[in-house]
Amino acid sequence: MIALLDLIDSMRAFMETGGDVLWVILLLAIVLWSLVVERFIYLRKVWPVQKAEWVSSWANRQDKHSWKARCIREQLISEAKQQLEKTVPIIKMLIGLCPLLGLLGTVTGMIHLFDVMAVTGTGNARAMASGVSQATIPTMAGMVIAIAGLYFSNRIEGRTKDAARHLSDLLKHD
Repeated sequence: MIALLDLIDSMRAFMETGGDVLWVILLLAIVLWSLVVERFIYLRKVWPVQKAEWVSSWANRQDKHSWKARCIREQLISEAKQQLEKTVPIIKMLIGLCPLLGLLGTVTGMIHLFDVMAVTGTGNARAMASGVSQATIPTMAGMVIAIAGLYFSNRIEGRTKDAARHLSDLLKHD
């Protein structure tokens, strides 16, 4: 229990060191990872059921040769792709936003540092180095989140494309 409280205190100190922008980055990271987890759960649990329904619906059709049947097949595949790629654009947007917010945090931290230096008139290199170090924390956090997010985003995209291709193969038209 004490170790958990120490961990929480150290996390709070880290977040305060990075400034207000780091809290926004944390919020975006929570939303990003929630969406990533949701997509993986969807692909594992919901998608197989939906795919089976679409394949069954297509298999129960008498007419699979006409122009109308081909249009229905294309509609089923299109609907499946929409369901598969539902939150992928939002995930990509959040991945792109995290480093930009990190840079915003760094710029605001540097402005604050230079403002303090102008008021105090100090040229202390150690104090300045400490301030620069604190100002770059948001950029580091944004980049770490974005790099990890890119990996999982690419995995989700690959799995959705494979799933859509597999469904297209299952919905055979004569």
